[in-house]
Amino acid sequence: MKTITCGVVQFHHRPGDKGYNLGVVERFTAEARALGVKILAFPEMCLTGYWHATKLDRAGLEALAEPIPDGPSVRRLRALAQGADMAVGAGLIERAPDGRLFNAYAVAMPDGAVHRHRKIHAFESEHISAGGEYTVFDTPWGVRAGVLICYDNNIVENVRVTALMGADILIAPHQTGGCDSRSPHAMGPIDPALWERREADPAAIEAEFRGPKGREWLLRWLPSRAHDNGLFVLFSNGVGEDAGEVRTGNAMILDPYGRILAETWEARDRLVVADLDLDLLPLCTGRRWIRGRRPELYGLLTKPLGHELDPRAARFSRAAVERPIPRAGGDRPDQGLIA
Repeated sequence: MKTITCGVVQFHHRPGDKGYNLGVVERFTAEARALGVKILAFPEMCLTGYWHATKLDRAGLEALAEPIPDGPSVRRLRALAQGADMAVGAGLIERAPDGRLFNAYAVAMPDGAVHRHRKIHAFESEHISAGGEYTVFDTPWGVRAGVLICYDNNIVENVRVTALMGADILIAPHQTGGCDSRSPHAMGPIDPALWERREADPAAIEAEFRGPKGREWLLRWLPSRAHDNGLFVLFSNGVGEDAGEVRTGNAMILDPYGRILAETWEARDRLVVADLDLDLLPLCTGRRWIRGRRPELYGLLTKPLGHELDPRAARFSRAAVERPIPRAGGDRPDQGLIA
């Protein structure tokens, strides 16, 4: 059996405190190295902090942002990866050469290379631009890895494209759970007082983490991304109070059948590790189904229907959605597929 050991981390970052957050990354990298981990995923924007950034102006975001790969945080990430002989991924705010800001994720490799993904569906601020490329790369361990950040994973086409580009493992960093969702049956706020009392009453906060605001919500869709696309998923997430919301952690690793290999619902910083059986990949259901695709029927997937919103508007809009129905052969949203 050919395997690779992978790890995912959930941790409670300090907003704007890159020194502290990098210290947590260093500590968990050392722990993972001792367990033989080769690919280690930390959460979205865990180096800079996340939800507090939605309340910053342009100057505040600029103060946190760094270039990739030559900024100080990614240089430290690269040194960690080289020293531990593993791929280490973590999220931050990137300042691009043209001045744009991105919610980005850097995966530092043991040979010194750095792979960067810019969140395709960025909504955190009007000052943060959305990325426009997929990120899939080879690793020294005979597998290809892809990266999609949080909301990117909610759009099913993104995971399918990543799989079609050859990804065996999807690195999926998040800051989710406990969100004030507009959908009546998706997540919902968690009382921050439960997080503050986590040591005295761990059962109360863990019940929220395991319930419909956390794990139950994730299990409605996350396993299908793995199963339908025939890849392993490394789900890392923030945990704890985050500028008024409470992230639910629930770090987990899933196999290409959507089965959970390892997970946690503890209300604390935690590393979760699993051995990935790569022999599962060639004949897993998703990979066999992908070979039966009918691409000639999928043109509609690339055509605007007229009701599209940019990621920020789509995330925060409270308007009800009416689904336009295009007709066969028509280009207008009011032309339906049914004659």
